[in-house]
Amino acid sequence: MERPAWAPTGIDISVPSVSRIYDYYLGGSHNFEVDREAARKAMEFIPGLPKVMQANRAFMRRAVRFALDEGITQFLDIGSGIPTFGNVHEVAQHADPEARVVYVDHDPVAVAHSRAVLEGNERAGIVAADLRKPQDILASPEVRRLLDLDRPVALLLVAVLHFLEDDDDPYAAVAELRDALAPGSMLVLTHAAYEGIPLSEERAGGAVGVYRTIRNPLVMRTSEQIAGFFDGFDLVAPGVVQMPMWRPETSPEQEDPYAFSGFAGVGRKA
Repeated sequence: MERPAWAPTGIDISVPSVSRIYDYYLGGSHNFEVDREAARKAMEFIPGLPKVMQANRAFMRRAVRFALDEGITQFLDIGSGIPTFGNVHEVAQHADPEARVVYVDHDPVAVAHSRAVLEGNERAGIVAADLRKPQDILASPEVRRLLDLDRPVALLLVAVLHFLEDDDDPYAAVAELRDALAPGSMLVLTHAAYEGIPLSEERAGGAVGVYRTIRNPLVMRTSEQIAGFFDGFDLVAPGVVQMPMWRPETSPEQEDPYAFSGFAGVGRKA
């Protein structure tokens, strides 16, 4: 297997990565054949997975603009993945050139590509860290340099919490991050769920099995369980809803049925 010139040294290109699979779904080029193979296997069960990812991205952009309208100019995006068009810093800094953004990911390709994309941008940075260890994120030099945690921050956990199993205690990780944020901060998240997928749970479960096979288990939670991540936050209307239903800019009826696979929400810390 030939190693692409852009691949960081030391990366095992025979092991799939959820960040690179996500990049493939979005039409990106920073993925390996092993990632594409895993994505194609998952799409045999859920053909609309690219539409799900597009709905995730569209919600993220709406939520960033909402946070900016509410006066928040600092963004902490954990599980940010490989940068593609319309990423958080592009949306935020287009609206406010002074906006500051810190991305966090544990995938070396995502980190390396983020560094390349952000070169020369003094108000955006990338941290190599894992959501399972919030203190590594909060204590990182980039967070200390770019974010003032005494002022409101928008914490983005978009399409990442469903990769934390219950044994990882994802609720505790979110709570630890919440407690480090100033009042007025926001939590922005999306999460996979069987609810809304226009397929039987058994069929959709085949895609979940693909992720388990590549040792990146995908945990489907109910809307009630997803709402539990907002403990300590006041949910912003319309609450935890299917992604196209959160403050849509176009008619949700025009959306692909697969776009409704998963839930989104925004909460504000009192």
